[in-house]
Amino acid sequence: MRRETIGFLFQTFNLVPYLTALDNVRLPLYLAGRQPAEQEERARQLLADFGLEERLHHKPAQLSVGQQQRVALARALANEPALILADEPTGSLDPEQAKEVMDRLEALHAEGTTIVLVTHDPAVAARAERQARIEDGRILAS
Repeated sequence: MRRETIGFLFQTFNLVPYLTALDNVRLPLYLAGRQPAEQEERARQLLADFGLEERLHHKPAQLSVGQQQRVALARALANEPALILADEPTGSLDPEQAKEVMDRLEALHAEGTTIVLVTHDPAVAARAERQARIEDGRILAS
């Protein structure tokens, strides 16, 4: 259930360092049992959607931080999850890249995807439909 209905977007990306961008996005599709041709097509399309069609065969170390985050987001979306869990998805991005990621997450939410996002950035939090402030494991405001 987790691999098919939940997408994870980590602060540190967690891309597999020895896999290309294309293979990092193909990975959840492979694990979900999708056919190789479908994996290839879906991964290429997602990476193209994020402007990475020229970086398909680059490994994470050969990509900028912003490009790595876009690969990670494409990977999180590969299986069209109903829920995305995002941990500081804009934490290491410049303002323009952060806006791009947040715009994409908002569009996904508008299409019906549930997004649970953790952030320390008030500007990112302000874009959320609902907010909860948690401190020491307690909900202080909602």
